[in-house]
Amino acid sequence: MKESNKVNVNPVISMCPICKNDLRVAKLHCDHCHTSIEGSFTLSKFNYMESEKLYFIEIFVKNRGNIKAIEKELNISYPTVKKMLDDVIIALGYTPETVDDEVEKEEPRVSKASILEKIERGELSVADALGLLKKK
Repeated sequence: MKESNKVNVNPVISMCPICKNDLRVAKLHCDHCHTSIEGSFTLSKFNYMESEKLYFIEIFVKNRGNIKAIEKELNISYPTVKKMLDDVIIALGYTPETVDDEVEKEEPRVSKASILEKIERGELSVADALGLLKKK
């Protein structure tokens, strides 16, 4: 596989801008030898994902799935990382497994005062704070 660091300035669109149905690839072309292949080719599941989800996957892989590192790099909370991961799992056509009580207990509980202080310092969004408070 040829390695490329080029930025994709014209990514393949996956949805018809007119009727909003899925598109398929009908022609492939090599810029080097000018070979063209016509047919009906499918796109991967990733081509149908929003750019926000693709970016999250990139950060997730870059950080080898380390949620603490993802939280820090994206400046988001643990519940937000988990929700984004669940959204990606769903977009890939799977059902996220529910977390059992033992794993749920491993997440540190934060006091209401601590949550408010983090909001005030800009370390936590109001939406993330609500997520934390709902768990209490």
